Amino acid sequence: MPLLESNSIDVFFADPPFNLQKNYGAQVNDGLGDAEYIEWCYRWIDEGIRLLKPGGAFYLYNLPKWNVHLSSYLAQRLTFRHWIAVDIKFSLPIQGRLYPSHYSLLYFIKGTKPNTFNPPRLPLETCRHCGGEIKDYGGYKSKMNPRGVNLSDVWTDIPPVRHSKYKTRRANELGLKMMDRVLDISSREDDIVFDPFGGSGTTYVAAELKGRRWLGVEVSTCQDIVQRFSTIRYDGDHLAGIRKKLNVLFTEEALEIRRKKGHDNGKYRLNEYEVSEEENVQLRLMLERGRQYLCECEVSLPESRPVQSQQ
Repeated sequence: MPLLESNSIDVFFADPPFNLQKNYGAQVNDGLGDAEYIEWCYRWIDEGIRLLKPGGAFYLYNLPKWNVHLSSYLAQRLTFRHWIAVDIKFSLPIQGRLYPSHYSLLYFIKGTKPNTFNPPRLPLETCRHCGGEIKDYGGYKSKMNPRGVNLSDVWTDIPPVRHSKYKTRRANELGLKMMDRVLDISSREDDIVFDPFGGSGTTYVAAELKGRRWLGVEVSTCQDIVQRFSTIRYDGDHLAGIRKKLNVLFTEEALEIRRKKGHDNGKYRLNEYEVSEEENVQLRLMLERGRQYLCECEVSLPESRPVQSQQ
């Protein structure tokens, strides 16, 4: 990081080890003392701020325990935008404390105005059995934006990566859905994304599929990242499925269930918005990038598959 040019990065995204004494390889100590861990974070945060362009976005994903300290440090140097609560599924209770149910995603910018702020809209939450709306919008249904509801700072729709179809290493890894959303909010095509904790390569894969340039660091093995890029077509197909459920008031699956169960959609302005040709082109380009990259990887890499989940 010290060798990189200042003010050169559009999006800085960090998902550091959480200091939970997990095994990330011999080169990573995930069992530091509290003060030592926070000081270590300060050092790479300072470098990230130096690299960030004016108006660029700084994201930090960590436990609330750590981010409550790190957000205070960041707020003295950057402009606070959001503390995003990312809902945790299947977390275990801790005796004598409230049930932990979210990770913290900090969002800051360098300067007073973001260069890019383009959050996607989400479909209405509906019952997967009957198709009914989870939230009652009463007399406001006709006023609902046909492209969906506004994104909030509580994300309850980011599942953990546990299925062997999408999990590429034994250690924890970021979900592609979350990185797609972060890059939607704060970047455009050809922007430069930097992730100093490469892990399984989710940030790099999302950036590649979405036409962003990317840089990264991983002090442990990069084999998981190399392997993942050799099978990037699977991530491309997965991301295409995610993208089809954005910027719509109801997903295709929800509409089908509602039709079968006799729900009335007449009060919603469903026919006032259609997916633009530009959005269709972007979706096709994303899939083509995955398949093109696969062909290039196959020249020098053996055929491989995501490793099986241990959970």
